[in-house]
Amino acid sequence: MSQQSVLYDVPGPRQRRLTLIGSVVATVLLLVAAYFLIYRPLDDKGQFSMELWGPLIDPSNENFSLVWDRIGLGFKNTLTAAALAIVSSLVVGTLLAVLRIQLKSLTRRRFTGLATPLAYLLRGLSALLSAVTRVCVEVFRGLPVVITIFFVARGFPEFGVSFDTLWYLVIGLTIYNSVVIAEILRSGMEGLPGGQAEAAAAIGLSPAQTTRMILLPQAFRIMLPALISQLVVVLKDTSLGFIISYEETLNIGKQIIGVLDNPIQVYVVIAVMFIVVNYALSKLAQYVQRRLSRGRKTAGTPAQNPPPAALSAQAEGTGGA
Repeated sequence: MSQQSVLYDVPGPRQRRLTLIGSVVATVLLLVAAYFLIYRPLDDKGQFSMELWGPLIDPSNENFSLVWDRIGLGFKNTLTAAALAIVSSLVVGTLLAVLRIQLKSLTRRRFTGLATPLAYLLRGLSALLSAVTRVCVEVFRGLPVVITIFFVARGFPEFGVSFDTLWYLVIGLTIYNSVVIAEILRSGMEGLPGGQAEAAAAIGLSPAQTTRMILLPQAFRIMLPALISQLVVVLKDTSLGFIISYEETLNIGKQIIGVLDNPIQVYVVIAVMFIVVNYALSKLAQYVQRRLSRGRKTAGTPAQNPPPAALSAQAEGTGGA
């Protein structure tokens, strides 16, 4: 009996028919429930009228161009904040992950060849810095991102440092997401087989070179799905800019709702826009992952055997020699 038959029995014709019938019945029930529980109540309250949808879908409506100009401005501000926060979070998170890995290796180092007091001082300093970075990671990862953004926007001016609201949002998002990305990369590097670091040390690579050339690239490749998921979170968290009056998509949507009084319609359009962008990010992640996997397979492919003609020519040359 094969392993596949033990782990999973292939359904027969009768089971396939039952599965198909069950799927059709479940789909019909869901459609009926959606009609009576969602469509009918909204229709009875006039939520599908052109008076509410016109400013969003009817170009002849007098408010159409104004509404989409405002939504376009908000969407541009959202993408700007998300792009800056994503880049800064990746850079800071990568540096923080490398720093934590290096500090952890330094705490285990004996510093042979140095004076004993200096060796103990360096080991103690490494342990102290490792503890400080760990506390910072746990604190900023445990804080809700909305509180981080609020304290950044209120705290910086208290010290005489003033920025545009865009930068307060970017700094708040970077603080939170960089520690999350750092933990993702750190766990990826520490999850690699220990033999790789030992082999790197055997050929004379320093711990920093081992991290930069061997551990970090593999961690990025292995943890790519988790990284992309966190980048999607960054994009969605830009909507928290409303607490500092940043005019991102959701904040402008609230302004439009205050004038036109059509919250369901505006939020449906904004939700579709976010879904499209997040779906594009997910497909990009799948494409990058496929390319990386293809690159690994190509790199691991052994050299092809030479053609018979080349072998015979080589044999003749050897015999003549």
